[in-house]
Parts: sequence; structure tokens; C-alpha cells
Amino acid sequence: MACFYWFGKGWRDPMARKVVNRKELREEVEAAERAGLTNKKTKAAKAPKTAKATKAPTKRKSRAKVTVEARRKLCWMVCNQSGKPVATFEFHQREDAEKKALSLSQSGKSPHYIERKRVPIEEA
Repeated sequence: MACFYWFGKGWRDPMARKVVNRKELREEVEAAERAGLTNKKTKAAKAPKTAKATKAPTKRKSRAKVTVEARRKLCWMVCNQSGKPVATFEFHQREDAEKKALSLSQSGKSPHYIERKRVPIEEA
């Protein structure tokens, strides 16, 4: 029966890992170097550099511009039965909007109602 231990992320078998013998690996690399099997380009790349190469400054990416929401205001809209706006009143003119809806409902066939809407502010 195998013995399992808790290693941070879950239960694991401690014997399931491969044992790395670094001494043997180092001896293989040294033997390859003596035989001349290593690539000289990689050896030159690994050599310490005395003078640092100056990098050209990288150009920063511009950040995406944040879209600003258009300012909106509340108003009363007198709408017909199909929901199309007939007249628009400022928010503080609710009584006038109710009177207009009542007069249009009495004079015409279809009933009219008022609805509160947010409309964008037109800046000049």
C-alpha cells in the first residue's frame, strides 16, 4: 500500500517524482565539452559580457481612451398609444405634461400617457 502526503495542492505520492542526479549530469556535460560536441554559439552566449549593450528605449503603448458617458437629464414625454413621443416637457413641468396628455386623450381616439425619460443634454 502506497503512502500519500499532503503537498499544498493535494495528496501526492512522494515516490512518484523523478530523482535528478546533478553530479552525473555535470559529468556528461564536461565529457561533451572535452569531446568538442558542444555548440560554440551557445558557449559564447553563456559567457559573461563585460560591456552592457544599450537598448533603444521602447515606445510605450498608448492607453485606450475612456469614453465619457454623455450627460443626461430627466424629462416628461407625452406618448400616444403606440409609445411614440408626442410632446416633451422639462422634469419640473409635470402638471403641464399631465394636462397635455389629458387634452390629447379627450380630443383624439387613442389614449395618451406621460412617461419619464432620460435624454442626452445638448451642449452648445
